[in-house]
Amino acid sequence: MIKFINSTEDITKELLEGYVMAYPEQVKLEGENIVVRVNAKSDDKVAIVTLGGSGHEPALSGFVGDGMLDCSVVGDVFAAPGAQRLLQALQLCKREAGILLVVLNHSGDLMSARMACKLAAKAGIKVKMLETHDDISAGLEASADDRRGLAGCIPLFKVLGAAAEEGKSIDELYEIGERMNCRIATLAVAMKGCTHPQNGATIATLEEGIMEVGMGQHGEGGGAQEELISANDTAEKMISLLLRKLKPNAGDKVMLILNGVGATTYMELNIVFRRAAQLLADAGVELAYGKIAELLTVQEQAGFQMILGGLDDDHVDYLKNHMSNAPYWTVVGKK
Repeated sequence: MIKFINSTEDITKELLEGYVMAYPEQVKLEGENIVVRVNAKSDDKVAIVTLGGSGHEPALSGFVGDGMLDCSVVGDVFAAPGAQRLLQALQLCKREAGILLVVLNHSGDLMSARMACKLAAKAGIKVKMLETHDDISAGLEASADDRRGLAGCIPLFKVLGAAAEEGKSIDELYEIGERMNCRIATLAVAMKGCTHPQNGATIATLEEGIMEVGMGQHGEGGGAQEELISANDTAEKMISLLLRKLKPNAGDKVMLILNGVGATTYMELNIVFRRAAQLLADAGVELAYGKIAELLTVQEQAGFQMILGGLDDDHVDYLKNHMSNAPYWTVVGKK
């Protein structure tokens, strides 16, 4: 493990301090490892809150800001924050309009979220939880409970944030978000694993020339290891599975996002995106929104997550036309 760090015990604290120092007009720290917007929205608008472990930067705190998340509760590296810390964040965001809590389907995150929501209800805090589960590596017919949350949550943050700024109610936001959430499918591929930055432990090992389709958020297995193939062949393998999951009709609008997970270059991501977009055109679906970026990383893991999502017209509008001013997702919107 070779990394520019100081004390392993201080990684999360120091990375968050550096982050808010770099973007003081957009984000600040409240309490212990809670990132909030500098320009808080009015209390008559629903707050959008999420939680997750550090080590995946810019996710998830990189998407706190005007038009996106109001608050991100950060755990230690690859670990969920505790329920008490999340409760503190919910207390900070308490408002009559309520709080929509977006939770990725990982056992630690869900455990903290469910406990915090129970405590919040007793304290009179209005919270509704939306759970993401976009990973299809468990199987195309796997239940939502068996599908992990991957980077498909991030465009969802953009849509929810924009709708919240419009003044949508918490029930309206949940409907907008769940209508998009249930049509997001993500598949990850890796050709090099990562190490844990606090203890140097190897989380996943892949032999040279081998790739794994279905790798998890932290380098967990979940798919089949096979020989590394070309960019075009990889795109074809992944997009075919995603299309089989979503089953879009000709003319349907979709988003395609490639999320680099840390050690794969934008050169490679552009080449993969090119072929995936061609295949969508061949399938007769409309690529209404595309993005290539490092949104949720896994330290030095090499590979990417391919995110395909079915979009309605309101989702396209919220993604493309509404302003957002988060450090890692900025849109100069028309609205």
